Amino acid sequence: MAASYASPRLISLSQKPTQKFVCLRCQWSTKRKASTSTYNTETDLSEDVVPDSSLLAPQPGQDIVTSWDPIQRSRNRKRQLPPSRYKFRPPRYYRGPLHPHQPPPPSSPNSRLFVPGPFSLPRLQQTYTSTLAPDLLSLLYTHHPPGTLPDPAGQRLRGWDNTSPYHKNRPLRGPRGRPTLPLMKRPMTFRNIPRLEKIVVHHVIRSPDDRDSSYLHVAGMILQAVTNVRATVCKARHSIANFKMAKDKTAMAVKAELKGEDMYCFLSKVVDVVMPRIKEYRGVSGGSGDGSGNLAFGLQPSAVGMFPEVEVNYDMYPPKMIPSIDVMVCTTATNDRDARLLLSSMGIPFHGKHVN
Repeated sequence: MAASYASPRLISLSQKPTQKFVCLRCQWSTKRKASTSTYNTETDLSEDVVPDSSLLAPQPGQDIVTSWDPIQRSRNRKRQLPPSRYKFRPPRYYRGPLHPHQPPPPSSPNSRLFVPGPFSLPRLQQTYTSTLAPDLLSLLYTHHPPGTLPDPAGQRLRGWDNTSPYHKNRPLRGPRGRPTLPLMKRPMTFRNIPRLEKIVVHHVIRSPDDRDSSYLHVAGMILQAVTNVRATVCKARHSIANFKMAKDKTAMAVKAELKGEDMYCFLSKVVDVVMPRIKEYRGVSGGSGDGSGNLAFGLQPSAVGMFPEVEVNYDMYPPKMIPSIDVMVCTTATNDRDARLLLSSMGIPFHGKHVN
């Protein structure tokens, strides 16, 4: 009964029990051991290499090597291959880290996010990297010996003095004088030295009579000439009839956001060219910060006319239309003291009481 269900392969093996089956790998290893102990690279190979390896294939002849011309072969092709065969095009959308088609890094010219530059290294940036950053680290560094615990952090929210029964179970209050909490100050290390993040230069059209397109064009041209960045128009967010403002229609200001090379070039022009020429200039107010490491100051129309880009073509702009600009310097510092120390090292003077 069992023999009826046996496969033809088992039946043939049962009929020839004296036949031996040996794999080719075992035969090759047996021949390898029986051969001489000397190793010849042309005939003998390692035991891990099968005898039918491509290493034993004959090399092409010299006539084949000299006659191979890929350029002529491509020219003789009747139908050319598509350009995308030889050019990598990054995907339009990012589909996650596990997708087989990954976009190149932004630093690659093939990337869709590639931005050429920088084409020069501003002197102020070199001075910050070589001199100002080490000096700031030395001034702001606080050493904590190994094994010592850091100082306990103070209470950020204000409590209640329980002088009234209504103070029971009330939530803690915010800081005095501001609706939001200040940024927490971390221990100063070489990783978080204060540095410039960006500079925003803008001009606000304060009078309704100055909202003519001519004032807007002149302000945008001067901002673009001074900052090397094309200015953008900011429109009203609300409609106020008394101030002749229509939502998303009335132009209220023009601004330019500077980063990288343009940021350092603009700040160096302000410090080295414009500020020294302002008559009886006291400096930037010590309380001009927002408490989070961002400082602001303004320049009058007479000071804007001292920029080299405006002064060389001063006749091109109507004198009464030269705008005043507001400069907002954003830094990576978490308080005004560190940001003021950074800008002071770059040459910006401060006067009055310093508010931290």
